[in-house]
Amino acid sequence: MKLNNARLCLDCDEVHDEGHCPSCASESFAFIKRWVTTPEARARAAVDNESRTERAERAATYRALLEPNHDTSMTKRLVRGGVVGLAVLGAAGWLLQRNAAEKNKADPDNKPDPDNKPDESAS
Repeated sequence: MKLNNARLCLDCDEVHDEGHCPSCASESFAFIKRWVTTPEARARAAVDNESRTERAERAATYRALLEPNHDTSMTKRLVRGGVVGLAVLGAAGWLLQRNAAEKNKADPDNKPDPDNKPDESAS
């Protein structure tokens, strides 16, 4: 009889491998493999425990990497915000200059005359 099929009758404590107890015809039983483990099952459980530990460590590492660092100083945050602001302003200025250059290329008759300067004494 194989351990995977062995059943313990809950009424008369008979060990059997059928659907009902051959001694008392009861159908209430429990599999013996719940209490008796094989060496292969123990080795598999040890490997599972190691992999659980490794997975927990890996998850903790990723969690630490993904959490925002709340220990940054006010100076660092202001400098970072200033750098981001300058980058946004620089990109906006570059886009405006590019659009103005494309507009001048598309309409060459609308160029201002560099020799015709407005009179500064009139104001």
